Amino acid sequence: MALSVLGLIAAYLIGAIPVGVLVARLAGGVDIRRHGSGNIGATNVLRTLGPAAGVLTLLGDIVKGYAAVWVAGTLGGSAAWVGAGAVTAVVGNCWPVFLRFRGGKGMATALGAFLAAAPVAVAPAAVVFAALVAATRLVSLASIAACLTFAAAGWVAYPPAIALASTVVVAIIIVRHRANIQRLRAGTESRLGQRARVA
Repeated sequence: MALSVLGLIAAYLIGAIPVGVLVARLAGGVDIRRHGSGNIGATNVLRTLGPAAGVLTLLGDIVKGYAAVWVAGTLGGSAAWVGAGAVTAVVGNCWPVFLRFRGGKGMATALGAFLAAAPVAVAPAAVVFAALVAATRLVSLASIAACLTFAAAGWVAYPPAIALASTVVVAIIIVRHRANIQRLRAGTESRLGQRARVA
């Protein structure tokens, strides 16, 4: 039990690594929280600093999600601990202790986490995400739709512990997108390809 709890603590701390903040400082010497949408995720880094920094942030968030679940699963040893590790990693990304609990929206970290925990459910969600981004260039809309697809696939393809974890993570991500949802409804949401201005 002690090792399992240690695994969850490690998963949180790995998830809390502020990849976007680190990449932005290295790539442009800026605090990404003060530019664009103020979010530390890959989309805002992309809009602010360009494709290379955006892709690096995306990959870093995916890797940390995968690593967090691997650690939690290795130390916990059961599907329940794997699912808990995925949730904890996303919580770390969204509420990181290193940034006074003001983090990202959890999408890329969740992708990495569930590539480790539920890869079969990721596949249809990835198709939905890619199709909607291509059709609308609205990353937030694509993210929300992909999350809902993923949660449904999780209940079909995986045991309850993993399926429940997927549902919890999806709920977190949708709540974190509430401002985006308001802008989508108002027709003012930014589209992929629009650059943010760097002061």
